[in-house]
Amino acid sequence: MSASYFERIDRHRYKPTAHASGAWDPDEMHFSPLAGLVVHAIDGYRAERPRDGLLLSRISFDILGRLALDECEIRVESVRPGRTIELLEAVVDIAGRTAVRARAWLLTEVDTGAVAGGAGAPLTPPDEIASQSLTSVWPGGHCASIDFRPVTPPQPGRTTAWISTHLDLVADEPSSPLASYAALIDTANGIAVRRPPTEWMFPNVDLTVHLHRRPEGRWAGMDTTVVFGPTGQGLTSTVLHDLHGPVGRAQQTLTVRPLPNGPQRTVPGA
Repeated sequence: MSASYFERIDRHRYKPTAHASGAWDPDEMHFSPLAGLVVHAIDGYRAERPRDGLLLSRISFDILGRLALDECEIRVESVRPGRTIELLEAVVDIAGRTAVRARAWLLTEVDTGAVAGGAGAPLTPPDEIASQSLTSVWPGGHCASIDFRPVTPPQPGRTTAWISTHLDLVADEPSSPLASYAALIDTANGIAVRRPPTEWMFPNVDLTVHLHRRPEGRWAGMDTTVVFGPTGQGLTSTVLHDLHGPVGRAQQTLTVRPLPNGPQRTVPGA
């Protein structure tokens, strides 16, 4: 099996490997590596232009329906050009239809070290924590590929943990630290389960990531809280870390529905 989540087909198209298969249905794609692939495509788009000195500071993804475990095409364009602020949009097509739309704000890089502060303390390093498996809760190749190290014992709807993977994002080509980090973030909704996924479904229909610092290294730290509301809505909120401390926050909107017939799987838009 390939030691990556995706293989490139051509300039804009990629084929997922079995490692990218989803948690709600192994015949679907887990959104986490796809989010990283979108950032990888944005990096490629920017590499074809003159260096602009801008930093990706926010990216929001809207998941428009089922993510088939099939080849995908990603196209990136600038929808708000600017010398100090720019907005990019990436569109992901799978099986002939648009499955994801993402928008990324790029902000100019400025030395603000003299006033930096307020982020919070680092987490206990992952090398001091034993590894656990997510496969006791979730099926699918993506969850099987994750090195999960909880800082404290997971509680329903509440977990602080480190996650990482030994897999490359795209076979035979380097990915930026940000793209590799982004490929882990959507996993947050699966590490702090409030109810068993064999009884309830709670997939996210979006993911928004705000960054105040560029993440470094192969580990993503997640201080995650999951809330279910009384009318079928939920929210997964995460303070994102690297080994040096917090780097930003992530939010995921959940559609919460019971599974009355046992361990069947459904998807957003069903």
